[in-house]
Amino acid sequence: PVLLASNKEESSSSLVGMGCNNSKPNATDGAVNDKHANGAEKKPVRKSAIPSEDRIECSSKTASAVFGGVKVRYAFLSQRGYYPDDDKKANQDAYSIRTNFCSSNAASSSENNDAFLAVYDGHGRYGDKCAIFAKNELPMLIERAVHRLVTRKRVLPGESPPATPSSLSLLTKEEFQAACKQAHLECNKMMHKVSTFDDDLSGTTAISVIFHGERSGEAQITVCNVGDSRAILGQKVDNSGSLKAIPLSLDQTPYRRDERRRIKKTGARILSLDQIEGLEPVVESDGEDEDFQLGETIDEGGDPPRVWAPKGEYPGTAFTRSLGDRVAEEFGVHAEPEMITRPLTSEDKIIAIASDGVFEFLTNQSVVDICAKFDDPLEACRAVVAESYELWLQYELRTDDITMICVFVDEIVGAEVESTILGKESFQGSSKSEGSLKSDFLPLEAEKPARSIMSKKALLELEHRKSLSCMNLSYDDHDDFDINEFSTPKSDDDKARISEAIKASVIFQDINDKERDMICSAMENISVKAGDWIIRQGEMGDKLYIAEEGRFEVRVLSNLAEDDGSGGTPVHVYFGSRSQHAHPTFGEIALRHHAPRQASVIALTDGQVWALHRCVFNRILLHHNARREVRQHLRKLRAFRGLTADELQKLVDNMEEKTYVSEKIIVNQGDIGNSFFYIVDGSCVMMSSETGAKGTSVTRKELNANDYFGEEMLLKKGPYEGTVKTVRETKLLMLTLTAIEENVGSLTEKIRHA
Repeated sequence: PVLLASNKEESSSSLVGMGCNNSKPNATDGAVNDKHANGAEKKPVRKSAIPSEDRIECSSKTASAVFGGVKVRYAFLSQRGYYPDDDKKANQDAYSIRTNFCSSNAASSSENNDAFLAVYDGHGRYGDKCAIFAKNELPMLIERAVHRLVTRKRVLPGESPPATPSSLSLLTKEEFQAACKQAHLECNKMMHKVSTFDDDLSGTTAISVIFHGERSGEAQITVCNVGDSRAILGQKVDNSGSLKAIPLSLDQTPYRRDERRRIKKTGARILSLDQIEGLEPVVESDGEDEDFQLGETIDEGGDPPRVWAPKGEYPGTAFTRSLGDRVAEEFGVHAEPEMITRPLTSEDKIIAIASDGVFEFLTNQSVVDICAKFDDPLEACRAVVAESYELWLQYELRTDDITMICVFVDEIVGAEVESTILGKESFQGSSKSEGSLKSDFLPLEAEKPARSIMSKKALLELEHRKSLSCMNLSYDDHDDFDINEFSTPKSDDDKARISEAIKASVIFQDINDKERDMICSAMENISVKAGDWIIRQGEMGDKLYIAEEGRFEVRVLSNLAEDDGSGGTPVHVYFGSRSQHAHPTFGEIALRHHAPRQASVIALTDGQVWALHRCVFNRILLHHNARREVRQHLRKLRAFRGLTADELQKLVDNMEEKTYVSEKIIVNQGDIGNSFFYIVDGSCVMMSSETGAKGTSVTRKELNANDYFGEEMLLKKGPYEGTVKTVRETKLLMLTLTAIEENVGSLTEKIRHA
């Protein structure tokens, strides 16, 4: 058997989200609009035995404080995960918020405003106990280590130690980081020795942000990281007011080449579960292509690379550092933190500290973008955790525990230093050991990628349930449908509200203007009453929903359970609010995979939802995915290396579709053109002739879907290198130099400043 150190990774027998189960099937959704149209009597909804709100622990309200010379507002929220086989499973996340951190023994210690904020993500059978142990012990151990260093610092004969509220002001950056390292290692040793639980195959991450002011008076933070929880910074980068996500920590996982090599030196293996079970080939390489294999291929279906013993199927950790996990220590999974210390400036606006449940489906930038929509950090926490939880519900068999601390930086009280854009060069290792962060070695892209598809296990379960369903699952998606059939008149206010709802949805986050207009036109506004069933588990659905206003509870029937009228166990509440910019999306998966609904959604209050028919949704999804695939191919070109993902997407959206008949010459060798071409469908041949001392030689190259030509035009380096002619009818995307200049500027300049 495979022994996993983290039982968060175990499979489950029940699908969670908008899909199917064994409830009696009907032809379509619970269809709120049909209910109101025909006046049918609503089925009574029984009061939930387990309110979904019981899964949430959060700040009663946003708190204001001065942390390390910085005026801040902060809040936290932790939501217990949903595990179908163990609905009572304890929340394995924990958090710390400690003020007056590392106060000195001076009389003025009450004036100390240094603070310690941390998130811990437990794993394994005793993960909750490991996280609580770290929460209770780690901050105190850091304080003790700091105190020991301060008392050992030499003072001239006859002098008294400086009177200062905070002991941290008496230490250099290197001394404080040494104290933090010592505390983490000591906490790890103490966890091994505790008698109340076993940490052989259990442990926890620890990500902390410590606010402190140095002797110079400048506000600073020190970030300590063990594991794959994260701290990120939202930093203002231009006059537009938009915030850029800057990592304050890097995940310590086998995705990182430096961590992989360190682990392999112990004799351990780095393999995914599918590779362990022989379902995927094992690729042993430390070359440049290894990162692509790990980052793009292995985890595409939610199967990350893990650490395994040389000859055993344990411990199976998806991280390379942790507190606890005594068995995994033999294979290099240790508790030494990676740390940075940096000043805070007026451009630094948001700090988010969160467990990896947030980042399974959300990128760092998505988290910052969501937070930036709110004036209240507690509401920002609610929105990020809700969005993460909802994505888990849609794409997985379960949901992870999700915890987040959000800090809004309002004002720098102390002396301010020049703004710093934090990059790879800002990371400093906890020591000069091989496991420390090295800016000239570590690619930021080596982080675990945010997922956008269902895991393999979830897809298999979905297919299994489809096969058991007695419904006819064939859809007529009307490939040639007329958008006007679904269009309804919209006021300017309606369009603005739909546009806002779309922006808040991760599903529609990077759609282009044409796709957005199509959605706005086809959206249907539906009013609901408390008790209305918007979606029924097991029924076929034909709409995707966006919550405009109101509260909507998700309920799931476990395998073989009969509905007693309640709809099953409450697992989540969708909260729609125009004033709070909250517009969760639900019902996507059943449409995308032509499957019955996986859960029921019931209105807890009166409200409104926007509904999008599956024909429109699938047309947009098809077009959008095709453009995204184009972007993935184009980002490998040297000419586009200086562009951000948003800039490259803008160019892809501005590519013009062209269709050429068979035997049509598109470009001639030697012509000075201004267009780059990408083949969507069809095939071409490129003929290049070269005259030399031995005469003229001709080179023939076949071009098929996803190939391109005219790259030499992008950097204005010369004429076309060959004559390109279609072999059969061919569809291409054309990008002109004019479109490039108008949308992103000079590619040459972008590369120079990259």
